[in-house]
Amino acid sequence: MSRSYTLYLLISCLGLLISLGSAHLVEVAAGKKECFFEDLHVNDKMTVTYQVGQGGHFDIDFWLTDPTMKVLAKHMRQTTGTVSITAETDGRHEYCFSNQMSAIADKMVSFNVHGIIYVSGADDAVAPVEREVRALAAGLTSVKDEQEYVTVRERTHRNTAESTNGRVKWWSILQAIVLFSVVGWQVYYLKSFFEVKRVI
Repeated sequence: MSRSYTLYLLISCLGLLISLGSAHLVEVAAGKKECFFEDLHVNDKMTVTYQVGQGGHFDIDFWLTDPTMKVLAKHMRQTTGTVSITAETDGRHEYCFSNQMSAIADKMVSFNVHGIIYVSGADDAVAPVEREVRALAAGLTSVKDEQEYVTVRERTHRNTAESTNGRVKWWSILQAIVLFSVVGWQVYYLKSFFEVKRVI
């Protein structure tokens, strides 16, 4: 195997396995939107996964556009979602999270962006083992996304449980205060029946 072919194969494999993604957490204020972008070339692949961790009804609007402002994907009032595209044009692809439907609640959105850079002729040069490595890398990325989603949901449920525990505690204290107040008033009221009033 020639040195140039080996170098080409290595570059091709690296290009195929390059991931654009890592976990991000963004707060989308009520009535606002947050937009991000990736510069892609023709045949590059990009996947965006997201989930709303807290705020309101845990829903968000999402859309993804290409450089010509053509909408490639659109989700309305979703709690979680996944969008995968293959770029058809070179340029800046923009994706936005919108909370414009809410006038009060801010939303916390956790999202991941993954991608594969296309290298011309790489499919012919990739060995079967490398194809398997690529498939495993995609599977690991999917598992990582699911794990992060479960983490966000666990944090949300924990916050809800702690909030509920706090409300139960204060409600119990209020009930105890009312109970002791009523008992004290009843004792005082009954005591008045047994008082002897002297007439002079």
